[in-house]
Amino acid sequence: MDDRQKPSEGEKKPSASGTVSRRSFLSQMGAAGVAATASPFLTKAQADAQTIAPKNDKEKIEGAIPVGLKVNGELYQLELDPRTTLLDSLRETIGLTGTKKGCDHGQCGACTVHVNGRRVNSCLTLAAMHEGDEITTIEGLGQPDNLHPMQASFVEHDGYQCGYCTSGQIMSAVALLKEPCGRADADVKELMSGNICRCGAYPNIVAAIQHVRQQA
Repeated sequence: MDDRQKPSEGEKKPSASGTVSRRSFLSQMGAAGVAATASPFLTKAQADAQTIAPKNDKEKIEGAIPVGLKVNGELYQLELDPRTTLLDSLRETIGLTGTKKGCDHGQCGACTVHVNGRRVNSCLTLAAMHEGDEITTIEGLGQPDNLHPMQASFVEHDGYQCGYCTSGQIMSAVALLKEPCGRADADVKELMSGNICRCGAYPNIVAAIQHVRQQA
């Protein structure tokens, strides 16, 4: 074997069959799953530290303005480009990635959050417009050990498939509870029409919402 064919130092040798073993594959997948679920919490902790630490010259954005956003009961002092949307400030600056970017044109509802208790497409509004407002994201609605009734109902009724639209669906559904809405499924569908599910889980989404409404 010449030098070009020798495995580099630290590189794992392939098995005799040239394939990955079932055990190593499952181990890699398990690690990836843990990282995927933990990353929002790690990012949130890092974001908290950044709101306190002063920014150095390299981190400063040309033309940035100070913006104070109150999100899930916490105040974040940010330096933002005036054109930054509420969605991008939540995801990219603060690190709350539960709010999803879908179409970025206000057509899919994946980015829905609550502003002063009302649902808003966060991709269509500027962060600088919401100083002093009470902003709630899916992270502030409930946690795995303390789910909001709507979150629990979505789990019970399988109101999701790929899950990408789910946070926006739930945020809209919770806001719907305080809005004028008839009792029929058709009424719920009308008020949820701004939230698109590409997987087509609409019957289960409606069932989840109706369950919470009946319990209330």
